[in-house]
Amino acid sequence: MSSSLPILDFSRLDAGADEAAAFRADLLRATHEVGFFYLVGHGVDRELIDDLLAVSRRFFDLPTEEKLKLENVHSPQFRGYTRVGGELTHGDVDWREQIDIGPERDAVELTEGTPDYWRLEGPNLWPEVLPELQQVAERWNDELRRVSLRLLRAWALSLGAPEDSFDEAFADKPFALTKIVRYPGESGAERKQGVGAHRDGGVLTLLLVEPGKEGLQVEYNGEWIDAPSIPGAFVVNIGEMLELATGGYLKATLHKVFSPPIGSDRISVPFFFNPALDTVMPRLELDPELAAAARGLSVDPTNSPILDTYGDNALRYRLRAHPNVAEIHHPDLLGGSASA
Repeated sequence: MSSSLPILDFSRLDAGADEAAAFRADLLRATHEVGFFYLVGHGVDRELIDDLLAVSRRFFDLPTEEKLKLENVHSPQFRGYTRVGGELTHGDVDWREQIDIGPERDAVELTEGTPDYWRLEGPNLWPEVLPELQQVAERWNDELRRVSLRLLRAWALSLGAPEDSFDEAFADKPFALTKIVRYPGESGAERKQGVGAHRDGGVLTLLLVEPGKEGLQVEYNGEWIDAPSIPGAFVVNIGEMLELATGGYLKATLHKVFSPPIGSDRISVPFFFNPALDTVMPRLELDPELAAAARGLSVDPTNSPILDTYGDNALRYRLRAHPNVAEIHHPDLLGGSASA
């Protein structure tokens, strides 16, 4: 491992049995040792990537009053627009604006016995003045879901488990989330926080960053290394739920984002691929050699323990990150176990 992330070519899975096996071995090594890598050869159309970045720019260029019509305080599902400074990571303010887009589904009718996490299921908030955002974002979700599910199948095989080990949790109703984020330029001689250091709480993240931009840093062997954008590539990392599924053999890695220099900005689009909210993450039975190298779960005093059911983790994170939304729509959960 040098001072940069590994680069893996997804197209090797279609280049014959030997190349597919070599890709899976490289995938296993990268996510055991680092937890992050660049993914090229993924097959996502370049035109779709360009369309997503262009419509993202158009969204953030809308008048403030149009964006605030979609503010997430109007959404019990924590969807929609978050103004600069409106999200917290470990209690610190993140200097970014964003729109959160989840699966477009009906809200769940809540009864006395309904688990609290079903409050996250429901519709998105879309800008009436920019209908193409919904069109492009839904195409994006479909494409990245395809890539993500195939990655999970490759991981399963590389770990000595059946290829379909994750299918039941992910293939039908995954709870994916796309964040379209704009970081305004705030960094001068001293770099300012865009997003504070954290591990992703879900399963898998695919990050698209505008070409030529930087700001992401990844922890490796006690040091922070830069992960600038590579044209056409995704930055991929695993989250705590996949670390849990492998007993810590795969590594959920600390990372953070700095604001770009004053006078500039940056668009980033992370796609978080997660299972259905009621999924208890499957624990894989690893090959004995791999099991012997599993490290257990990462210890981080800033994080609460990982919960087995994905929805419990997702709800807990949302309540912490957006206390204003929680106070409006979920006051009964504040101070209880869900917000621990």
